Amino acid sequence: MSTAIRSALVPLAAGVLAAALAGCSAPAPPAASSASTPCPVPARPTGPAHGVLYGVNLDWGNEQLSGYATALGHHPAVAVSFSGFPFTDTDRKNIQGAADQVRRQGATLLLTLEPHAGLAAASAPSALGDLTALLKGINDSGVPVIVRFGQEMNGSWYEWGEQPGEYVAAFDKVAAAVHAAPSSATMWAPNYGGGYPFAGGKYEAKKGTADFAALDTNHDGVLDGRDDPYAPYWPGDAAVDWVGMSLYHWGNTYPWGANVVPEPGKFAQQLTGTYNGAGGNDLAVPDFYTDYGIRHAKPVAIAETAALVNTSRDTSDALTVKQAWWDQVLAPDIPARFPDLKMVNWFEWDKYESEVNATVDWTATKDPAVRAAFTKALPSWLDYGTPAACTPATGPTG
Repeated sequence: MSTAIRSALVPLAAGVLAAALAGCSAPAPPAASSASTPCPVPARPTGPAHGVLYGVNLDWGNEQLSGYATALGHHPAVAVSFSGFPFTDTDRKNIQGAADQVRRQGATLLLTLEPHAGLAAASAPSALGDLTALLKGINDSGVPVIVRFGQEMNGSWYEWGEQPGEYVAAFDKVAAAVHAAPSSATMWAPNYGGGYPFAGGKYEAKKGTADFAALDTNHDGVLDGRDDPYAPYWPGDAAVDWVGMSLYHWGNTYPWGANVVPEPGKFAQQLTGTYNGAGGNDLAVPDFYTDYGIRHAKPVAIAETAALVNTSRDTSDALTVKQAWWDQVLAPDIPARFPDLKMVNWFEWDKYESEVNATVDWTATKDPAVRAAFTKALPSWLDYGTPAACTPATGPTG
């Protein structure tokens, strides 16, 4: 199994998503004001001029965004929500419920669309029209949205994975639908390329197919780590507003599952394609930050990040493992080293992972000792949500 397969990123089950709706009417944190004036239509979210947006991948079925904000001591600037696409009625209701919570935080909704029915279904005119209508309603209610379509498309574990031609075509159509809404933007977000091409996944490209030929970027007839894990999936500057990456600390060596303190410099090295350490020699992986942030002049996001703590193993070093990772991700020199980095989202989940056959605690705010250390470590260069007193316009309906 690939070093980077992210079963943690599967969409929430329908029953769990439905449970999240109960929290959508919860009161805002103490710092939020009572609504009194109409919410303005926000600007298209293209990243702050200064600072880095702090966000969270929240377990919506078990936690409300207001509760997370209270634990963090800040209103998150971004909240990530997952949805199947095309939408079901339940999907629409859950997205609107998430948007209602996001509005109270003065935040941006990072809506991750997962085309489990296939890329053709996601490209259908009916699905695209539905997307535009939903986004317009959410935008008009005062919530900006960034749409991350088909994340980790360079992996072999999702139905849309390792299909570069069809993926790029679908992304282009989805981008047009997103850009038809006034306050919505797109994010293109592959998985970190270490371990590419992630052989053994259910959806890996097969030799002799057009997808395999397109992914064989050095034209040697073999799909391996010497091929570019990003470029074949690039939709183009017109379609992409943000570039992002899933970048986790899963440990150091395969098989994954040991609770290991990350090596110094690992985060920055993986972001820039210069990692050669206990996890392997990844020097063939391109410099994602430079190639897609600087050269394409796009704001860069760490769409998902956290450090693995396997709860079936000795967890006495849990704080040490997590702290060593966030000390890298949130290091004082990050803004100077990576001025185009504009968003970092922590994966705040405690869940079963098939890669390690155990429950992994990815969280930074659940355990009181970890939470105290994490909140103390939050640097001044992070930007948070800014709640405002306003009455939202009527949002989209199912």
